[in-house]
Amino acid sequence: EEGAPGRRGERERSEEGSAERGPGAAFHMFVLMEDLLDKLKLLSYEEEALRRHNMRPLSRHYFALPTNPGEQFFMFCTLAAWLITKAGRPFEQPQEYDDPNAVISNVLSELRSF
Repeated sequence: EEGAPGRRGERERSEEGSAERGPGAAFHMFVLMEDLLDKLKLLSYEEEALRRHNMRPLSRHYFALPTNPGEQFFMFCTLAAWLITKAGRPFEQPQEYDDPNAVISNVLSELRSF
């Protein structure tokens, strides 16, 4: 039974961590996604980004729930490329079957140059 206090201490620390974040922490990602969608709509993403690539508008919780990682990644890359271009930097639109590591590296490199 000597190991029991150590396990209890680990459990208490874990419970304290979740208690510090509060009961609404699990829903924070949904709030962030709704804020993101509002901001994208203000930038007319549906007309400027989605129609060009024949894509459907995002749902309120599109990036908050992992439903189709490949599709979500491509949508993220499409939006990132569009936003970089909208900010005045030329950026080549990634293709659906491009190497994900190369695409993310290009996006991050461009964002660092800002």
